[in-house]
Amino acid sequence: MSNVRVRFAPSPTGFFHIGSARTALFNWLYARHTGGTFVLRIEDTDKERNKQEYLDVIYDSLRWLGMDWDEGPGIGGAYGPYFQSQRNDIYAQYLQKLHDAGRTYEKDGAVWFRLEGERSVEFDSYKGCEVEKVDAAPVVINDAIRGRVERAETQDFVIIRSNGEPVFHLVNVIDDIAMGITHVIRGEDHLSNTSKHVLLFEAFGAQVPVFAHMPLILKDPSIGKGKMSKRDRGALIEEYRERNFIPEAVRNYLCLLGWNPKDDREILEIDEVARLFELEAINKDNARFDEKKMAHINTEHLRALSVDSFVEKSIPVLSKAGLWTPETDAEYVRNVMELSQGKARSFEDLAEYVSYFFSETYAEDPKARTNLFKKGEPLVRLAEALQCLEGIAEWTAESLQKAFDDLAQTYGHDKPFAWFPVIRFSVSGVSGGPDLIPMLVVMGRGMVLARMKAFLSKES
Repeated sequence: MSNVRVRFAPSPTGFFHIGSARTALFNWLYARHTGGTFVLRIEDTDKERNKQEYLDVIYDSLRWLGMDWDEGPGIGGAYGPYFQSQRNDIYAQYLQKLHDAGRTYEKDGAVWFRLEGERSVEFDSYKGCEVEKVDAAPVVINDAIRGRVERAETQDFVIIRSNGEPVFHLVNVIDDIAMGITHVIRGEDHLSNTSKHVLLFEAFGAQVPVFAHMPLILKDPSIGKGKMSKRDRGALIEEYRERNFIPEAVRNYLCLLGWNPKDDREILEIDEVARLFELEAINKDNARFDEKKMAHINTEHLRALSVDSFVEKSIPVLSKAGLWTPETDAEYVRNVMELSQGKARSFEDLAEYVSYFFSETYAEDPKARTNLFKKGEPLVRLAEALQCLEGIAEWTAESLQKAFDDLAQTYGHDKPFAWFPVIRFSVSGVSGGPDLIPMLVVMGRGMVLARMKAFLSKES
């Protein structure tokens, strides 16, 4: 194992945003790439907004996405506790170090961090008053993604609020030092804080970690411009869980939000991504969220599942839709799923796609119905097909194909396709779906003939 130690430090104050998921993933990938350690640390100092349900969402979402942590809640480790609310004694010890070094002072009930450098008083037109400025050298950040960044810090800043609560900058740095974090991989929106953090690391006499600030995630153009927020459609990981997205597909897509394998591939196994993942390969340009692309990747993952896995993932979806019970014939379910997997687009739409296999109360597609009755004589065609199919004793793909070929020859057609649309619609209520003959085989002789007869009776 290498000495690389990275961390994901979420706050349990809301649901799990896709940007947070990507931050966790890129840290996890770098730990797996280097053979390092992935630490989960909970920043739960906001007592008013912290909720157990949000903490559970963090745990469940990480596990759902397949991101196991090496240290943290439920796992333990040598650098705990892993909740900031339980680390006050540690913060007090580090704060004393700053005090002893003459780097803190109190003003207006708060504790301030003192910058080093020549001081002067200047009029701040923005604040409308005189402020003390410090003539200090710019802070240099050698960012693994953005390169050399210089930021000027010219004013002391608060590290303990007047109510006694430590500020994010202080506890974040203390935790990184105390937990031996070597690489801080986070969103670009934190870059404005990093100069303060570097100064704190140096004041503690600690090694400054490698910083890597990832590009922002911008909204899907269909919903607007700017940075993606928690209120935007598709922004929460929970939404994809509820919509029965495949977690490996969501994780696959997150890998591509700011990183790529340097070729045109989009479907990638996570082990290969971990092998290829380098901080320097993360893009500087902002990533743009594309729900259609995510849906496409989800479909590709769905179709690549083994039949057994596809069936297993289908059962909860069918059950919720009232299409499956423990008494449902398992072989029939497997046959339907095997038939449907190649054309199904998502588990979200699966129940609607296969409903007519399991229920007599399936809906008819009005557009398909209109198109069916626009030309020809579909009911005549259906009656001809029914007479043909009733004569089949052994209900197999071969016997059905022969019956249809004979039907076409009887009426002077080269192919039997003229009968297929009305047969399909009469037994399913839709115009598309799996190939017709395999579909009729799976549905079975009794169901197919009964539905064809019922349709003819209803329409006559």
